[in-house]
Amino acid sequence: MDFGATAPDARVRPLGGVRRAAATSDRRRTTDDCHSDSQNIGMTSVADANLSHLRIYQEEKPQPPRPEHDCAGSLPDMLRAFKRLTGWSLEYLPSSEASLPNDLTWSAPVDPGVGVTPGHLRLGPVRSSSAACVPSTDPKPVYEMASALAGMLSELLRTRHSLWQREAELAAGVPLVSHTEGDRHLAHRLQAVLKGAAEAVRGDAVAMYLLDEATSHLKLRACWGLPQDRLTAPPRPLANALADLEAMLGHAVVLEDTTLLAQWNVPEDCRAAACVPVSSPTTILGTLWVFSREPRDFTESQTGMLEIVAGRISAELEREMLLQEGVDAARLKRELASAERLQRNQLPSFAPLLDGWDIAGWTEQAAEVGGDFHDWFCLPNGLFAVTIGSAGQSGAGAAVVAANARTALRSHAQYHREADRLLRQANLTLWTGSAGDQTASLFCAMVETATGNVSYASSGRPSAILLQPHGWQSLVRPSLCLGEDPEAEFEPQAIRLRPGEALLLFTQGCRDTRDQTGHPLGEVALADFLTGRLATPSKDLVALARDRFASYTRSGAKQDRTILLLKRTNP
Repeated sequence: MDFGATAPDARVRPLGGVRRAAATSDRRRTTDDCHSDSQNIGMTSVADANLSHLRIYQEEKPQPPRPEHDCAGSLPDMLRAFKRLTGWSLEYLPSSEASLPNDLTWSAPVDPGVGVTPGHLRLGPVRSSSAACVPSTDPKPVYEMASALAGMLSELLRTRHSLWQREAELAAGVPLVSHTEGDRHLAHRLQAVLKGAAEAVRGDAVAMYLLDEATSHLKLRACWGLPQDRLTAPPRPLANALADLEAMLGHAVVLEDTTLLAQWNVPEDCRAAACVPVSSPTTILGTLWVFSREPRDFTESQTGMLEIVAGRISAELEREMLLQEGVDAARLKRELASAERLQRNQLPSFAPLLDGWDIAGWTEQAAEVGGDFHDWFCLPNGLFAVTIGSAGQSGAGAAVVAANARTALRSHAQYHREADRLLRQANLTLWTGSAGDQTASLFCAMVETATGNVSYASSGRPSAILLQPHGWQSLVRPSLCLGEDPEAEFEPQAIRLRPGEALLLFTQGCRDTRDQTGHPLGEVALADFLTGRLATPSKDLVALARDRFASYTRSGAKQDRTILLLKRTNP
């Protein structure tokens, strides 16, 4: 056997706790049933082999925890005081001891918290050593006091249980911070753990093999006591690794006889070996091997120590992965916050100073960034453009499409004064500048501020409503979205806004807002809600609509929403 020189001294304090890779039965030590599990996974039977020196250890199932009623330190004093005051015996018993005697007078369950079996607070008469001593106190007030104490004790135990759970959750929520100094590389930490494992069980070499992404091979990822060139060796096929497969079923495989090593495909030339699984609570990661130059036995306590080391290795690997994920998540969060500010700042903040016109708008994204937007801008010759848009996607992808559509509209509006031609050019820009997956619903209107004439065109499913003092009228019908067809045509239409009338625009997210019963808001409800309030400034009307959405939205059903109101005021 060729074991290399040991690594430089490195000490590590093993963490407690045993990792469990799969469902296990009571711990036992067997010599004749190890190949039954191997047959279950399709491996060749080794029944003809001499298995007198092979043992498979299985872990015990953990015993359910008893209710921690002893956390209430004043409980015994309270029970003794109750007995002296009333002459009745009040006793708390956990669920495992809550057998009720025949002479029981009263009993109430005490709930220590979710997931914990309730105990009982029981009441009974006090008996002397010679004969029964029935208290003279009226039992009804005693029952009421005992019931109140049972409620208080349940509340205390539930609070303690909830505190215990919250503290663990807060521990898991501590921010992950990567230290660039004073922290050794993962390779050093793993090698130190392996060295400690070898010293604890008096092994000559230790190796850790992890599964690849396809779970078809096992690759040596860390070792101690083996030559470093072992790390360059090709991975071992999992289908032939009988001992590794047995270990990953949740067993500790111990090989003491050299005649069995070849049959169980031990990865190193040695005289004795032991193998335990390396796993997280939800994922099997690989196996941990310890090798010996001489034939020897691995005791149950030594295999238990190897299981603890395997759990420590799993924790180190998960820590490294979580640290990287935490760093990536923090970076992504900062980038999303920056993108959110950029998208929000692109929305118009101030209405133009146009005599006889009042305009306001509001956009809300379902996530940090989204695909809705509203916009307005002035053009030469007394024209004023208003637009709303909604991308056909969600999240960051929708934000990119919305930005492209908004930029295309602003750019082409400099030389196209007709809304339908403007949409045709923006549609061609989206079509030619994408892989065919950028679509958007848009409404664009050109307003002659002097006359009130409005020419408009739409694509997709935006909503446009003409609000009048005594009614309203829907102006658009569903059509092709921008970016779906390079030859799409958009119908030009026109209206005239008179003083006291308004043009209400909103996206599909507003229309599809649903209440607690799942009923959508729709065009009718929003139009009826605003029609009788046209004397209110546009900014206040938009705020009323926003409040309406907030009261109408079901929890967890938030959508990208945009609303814009253009009103012609009385001269």
